Amino acid sequence: MSQLTRRRALGATATVLTGLVLTGFARTAGASSEPPTADPKHHAGHAGHEGPQPFSETFQGRRIEGAPSHGDGHHGGYAVQIDGEELHVMQNADSTWVSVINHYETFPTPRAVARAAVIELQGSELVPPA
Repeated sequence: MSQLTRRRALGATATVLTGLVLTGFARTAGASSEPPTADPKHHAGHAGHEGPQPFSETFQGRRIEGAPSHGDGHHGGYAVQIDGEELHVMQNADSTWVSVINHYETFPTPRAVARAAVIELQGSELVPPA
């Protein structure tokens, strides 16, 4: 039979107090015991995150198109084409967009990036990377 020592008593007390403090903190922080909803439109931390809409138009005589490149576009990327050639675009952490043509200038949408690239190209062909 083990004897209760001062060290074991203090350890057990510290463990119980830590558990009570963490439980109380979780309750005051608004933690819920309900499971997350199965609603595909509602993701924790992604409220209102829709992603850019697909587009297809003629701008200054050039055909520009854009659409999500993987599934619904959620964390999957976005493809932009000018006259059928891919324009590499990237979304920044602040939700702005850049391209290989205008990589020092940010734009609010992929459509705006494509239009700016057409203006910058000044009629030149978009050459895919080698």
